[in-house]
Amino acid sequence: MSAPEQPQLYLLTPPVLDVARFPDQLAAVLDAHAVACIRLALVTGDEDTISRAADACREVAHARDVAIVVNDHTSLAERLGLDGVHLSDAAKSVRDARKALGADAIVGSFCGTLRHDGLSAGEAGADYVAFGPVRAVADEASAETELFQWWSEMIEVPVVAEGGLTPELVAHLAPMTDFFGIGEEIWAADDPASALATLTAAIR
Repeated sequence: MSAPEQPQLYLLTPPVLDVARFPDQLAAVLDAHAVACIRLALVTGDEDTISRAADACREVAHARDVAIVVNDHTSLAERLGLDGVHLSDAAKSVRDARKALGADAIVGSFCGTLRHDGLSAGEAGADYVAFGPVRAVADEASAETELFQWWSEMIEVPVVAEGGLTPELVAHLAPMTDFFGIGEEIWAADDPASALATLTAAIR
């Protein structure tokens, strides 16, 4: 994923999805919006479940020339014909994933709210780093505006803002992020494509 001047959309699947129903929802969203990448963000570690979801979503994504990556399962990424992997342990696995998948694969890293983790991931060869959540709930820490501002001014590695996005946050963060990681904000809606349009009105 290369960084454009205008932030692009990076879709996260629901943590649990219905393989019979979700591909049609995904297709409708992709047909309505320009999307850079899709992440299989399933909570399960069951490889059979992930494989079935990957097969269904890959067909939809690749038919529309959209890249698709999987959470953490580096070995599955290549086996299932996916475009790469999204790592949830900051920089720890980036070098191993890059070695396993090669230079052309997408290797991204979630770095929470920590600048140091983002820098480490970038130095290890990540194609992008993701910070979030941008809007926290309860006592959870959030990725502050200052982190995105500093990153956009100082670091060339593309950055993803994700977690708890609202139309106001999209408008606010648009000048300082390369991608918006959007998932549960839209999938609970009756019309996810329409929900995505509303959420991202500021960058269209």
